[in-house]
Amino acid sequence: MKKRITVAGSALVLLIVFLFAPGAEAAPDFSVWLEDLREEAAAAGISAATLDAALEGIEPLPRIIKYDRQQPEFTQTLEQYVASRVSSQRIERGRQMLAEHGSLLREIGRRYGVQPRFIVALWGIESNYGRHTGNIPVIQALVTMAFDERRAAYFRRELLHALHIADQGHIALEQMKGSWAGAMGQCQFMPSTFRGYAVDYDGDGRIDIWNSIPDVLASAANYLARNGWKDDHTWGRPVSLPADFDPQLAGLDQRKSLRSWNALGVRRVNGRALPIRPDLRPSLILPDGPNAQAFLVYQNFRVLMIWNRSQAFAVAVGTLAERVKEG
Repeated sequence: MKKRITVAGSALVLLIVFLFAPGAEAAPDFSVWLEDLREEAAAAGISAATLDAALEGIEPLPRIIKYDRQQPEFTQTLEQYVASRVSSQRIERGRQMLAEHGSLLREIGRRYGVQPRFIVALWGIESNYGRHTGNIPVIQALVTMAFDERRAAYFRRELLHALHIADQGHIALEQMKGSWAGAMGQCQFMPSTFRGYAVDYDGDGRIDIWNSIPDVLASAANYLARNGWKDDHTWGRPVSLPADFDPQLAGLDQRKSLRSWNALGVRRVNGRALPIRPDLRPSLILPDGPNAQAFLVYQNFRVLMIWNRSQAFAVAVGTLAERVKEG
């Protein structure tokens, strides 16, 4: 008996040493994490019925983490990123959408102060005009990202916003699908963006950025307008630089008048001088480095980067808007 107690005691000591040894921290338990989330959501006013429907039997999706580590904005050059998104097919489709929904777009453009071509370009870049909105259940995607430690706090907040959206009846849970990161609908709004900017433009009592084109286009315009969009100028332009241009002058943290950029030898890509507008103080950016394409960018470029913090994304939207306009 004494020997058995000693063996058991030794095993207990070894277990305690393992659990509390440096570097031996146990992985978080998903079921415990999920219960804690449910309690937080209930305290935020989300109904038990919605929580039961949304969270019952849910599990993280490992492929979501893989997508998170391979985002194209960080694995492609700007030239590759823009070329893959501003294709001839997308330009032509954008022109068709601008014509087909012209009356609605002009009405929304006047109301929010946003040129229709930019609304169409965002629609095109984000979801190919509603063709590719994502087929991953948004709640499951956000549960996965919130449980992952890399950006847990951010995605936990987004998950709570998504549960509020479902609880308010804007979209049925089985239809609430989107990208691997939880971006939703034809304008790919994150849940917090939906709650802050999406609008019921068709007046049916629900905000439906999955199926209602008026809601999609007006929500995009509302987002731009409320973040400082200016409808009296464009996003920016590609430019050519003199051979002796100092790359230290590039960066969004530096602004100069167009007259100053002209004096430094910055020119339009056709070699002509830049237009002179005293009210504009653009920045010059070199997204792919000093030996690649340069751009002068205005306030609207900065607004596009609030939408998506990627210079490649903002250049792609601006480029598509100009190509659509040319039609």
